[in-house]
Order: sequence, then structure tokens, then C-alpha cells
Amino acid sequence: MVTLATEHGFQQRLRLTIGQICRGWALAEQQQEEEGIEQIRRGLATYSAAETSLMLPYFLGFLAEAALRGQQITEGLAAVNEALERTQRTGERFYEAELYRLKGELTLQSQTSPGQVSGKSKARQGKSKTPNAQSPASNAQSEAEECFLKAIEIARKQSARLLELRATISLSRLWRQQDKKKKEAHKMLADIYGWFTEGFDTKDLQEAKALIEELVH
Repeated sequence: MVTLATEHGFQQRLRLTIGQICRGWALAEQQQEEEGIEQIRRGLATYSAAETSLMLPYFLGFLAEAALRGQQITEGLAAVNEALERTQRTGERFYEAELYRLKGELTLQSQTSPGQVSGKSKARQGKSKTPNAQSPASNAQSEAEECFLKAIEIARKQSARLLELRATISLSRLWRQQDKKKKEAHKMLADIYGWFTEGFDTKDLQEAKALIEELVH
């Protein structure tokens, strides 16, 4: 896409920009996180300068996902929060469930990535010294659980089965980590997995199958 846009003189047009954003995401998926994040940043800057908002929440989701992979948690949370704000403002909701799932994953990661805790999280850490307060990790897990449940709710309303599967995987992993609700997690995940009739060689379905087997034990 980038090559064709360049060959035909579309350097200042959206096709080139979208190609750069998508290539950045693909690089991040191949463990080239720094280069991928930088390409997405440049592409988003150009895209925003074009004064178009169509699909911007989707592309901000790419940045959030790449930042999660690259342990750039503060940037990832900023991207996903901006995407959700734009979703509420514009009504472009087709990627909303995945945005909430990514926010949950980033929130969990914020407690395990040194130097990536936001100001809000630091404030919670300070308050956690009181006897009845939850620990920062517990706060993060509770917030992440809310995000995953919200993602599942939205995906179900939209009949977005793949996004529902992803959110259910994230929630089931959290419950397994907490050693709670394993039977409920197993049922939820098995139910949505059982809806699919093809695509069993894809990453999402392979992860779901492996987790279903783990939750039995």
C-alpha cells in the first residue's frame, strides 16, 4: 500500500498514511515494537493533520496494542483513553469492545512495568497505605476486570463474536491468576468458543482452546 501510494504520488493523501499506520502495527506484532510504534505515531500525526476523524479510534487502538507489546504503558493508556473519548463523541463504536479490552490489559500491565505507572495510579499507591485500602495491584485488577466485562457486554450487543472471544480470554486469564471463578470462566469461554465453526488455526481461537483446557485443572 505504501509503495503504490508513493509510486503514484499520493504522499500527502490518506492511503499512504493508513499504510504506514498498518505497517507499524505489523512491525510491533513481529517484536519490532520501537520501530512499529514510531511508524504509527508518524502516521497518526499525518492523519490527524488531515482533519479527518473517521476510523481514528481504530488506529489509536493499533497504537495502544503496539505500546502494550513494547511496555510503553503510559503511552498505551493515553492512546486508548483518547480513542474511547472519540468513540463517545462521534458514535463510531465498531472497535469499542476491543478498546476496553486493551485498556484492561494496559491497566494490569501498569502494575508490573517499572516507570510506567500513571499519576493517577501513583496517587492510589499513596492512599493504599491506609489500613482498609486495597493494594495498587488489587486496584488495577478490579479496574481491569470492569474493562473486560464492559468489553464483553458491548461485543455481545454488537454480535461481535471475535471481540467477545478476545475479551473473554482476557477476563478468564485474570480470574485464573486470581484463583477465583474458574468454573464460571471455563463456561463463559467454552460457550463463546463453541459458537465458531471455522478459523481454528487462528491465534485467538488457539489461545481460547488452550485456556479452556487449562481452566479444567
